[in-house]
Amino acid sequence: MIEDEVAPAKPAATQAPSPWRVLIVDDDVDVHVVTKFSLSNACFMGRRISFLHAYSGEEALSTLRANPDVALVLLDVIMETSDAGLRVARQIRDALGNHLVRIVLRTGQPGQALEHSIILDYDINDFWCKTDLTTRKLFTTVISSLRAYAGLEAAEQRNRALQSELSQARRLLAAVDQHALIMTVNAAGKIADVNDKLCAVLHFAPEQLLGQSPRILHAAPFPEDQLADALQALKDGEAWSDVVTAYTSEGQPLRLRTTIMPALDAAGQAEAYVAVASLI
Repeated sequence: MIEDEVAPAKPAATQAPSPWRVLIVDDDVDVHVVTKFSLSNACFMGRRISFLHAYSGEEALSTLRANPDVALVLLDVIMETSDAGLRVARQIRDALGNHLVRIVLRTGQPGQALEHSIILDYDINDFWCKTDLTTRKLFTTVISSLRAYAGLEAAEQRNRALQSELSQARRLLAAVDQHALIMTVNAAGKIADVNDKLCAVLHFAPEQLLGQSPRILHAAPFPEDQLADALQALKDGEAWSDVVTAYTSEGQPLRLRTTIMPALDAAGQAEAYVAVASLI
């Protein structure tokens, strides 16, 4: 594997943005030279292009294993075998699990492989006959591929960040679930979910509570002032907290420090209410 960069050297004091890495895979040295020359002035999003070179399918896969940040592979179809490039394309997706890198197939013998069937059967992004790929078309193909890669990379980063936040939220919820009584009431005023801690403390089975009114946990009458404050806060889309009395299935009263929070939809309307309580 050989790597070179088309961008000129810059003073050490200037921090240049990292270049896009493009892998040229072809058993013809002249193709490498012509491709590099054709893209010598290419620049996208303020980043130049750094070239990696491989001359066989095996070398291409080794290069990609060592350089997972390659954005684009310009891949010859026919090298050591008549389908070497196709095998590489499939292994990039399946064996290496790399679904971000853009793959552009190039062939000097288009009659040996039908373009439509290749695009349908292989996870590639473009297919060109070398004789048709002029300097202008090559430039357009490379820039559009880099643009697609940049979009996918940004989406992947957002997805990783969301997954990290989701994992943290799940850990926090698991911790709360172990120590707090949690109940969800739907917009119709019926209990939609309860956690194991609530059932254990209040001596109810989940099926005794689900679909019921929360009043099942508090015999009437309710403290009027407290009820009015709670309803007003929830109507305003705000959380409400106070000490309330709940009753076990045997009628034993328990004092609970409770917070009720409305779960709002995109329009700002409450679609559910979540109550979190702890024993006093």
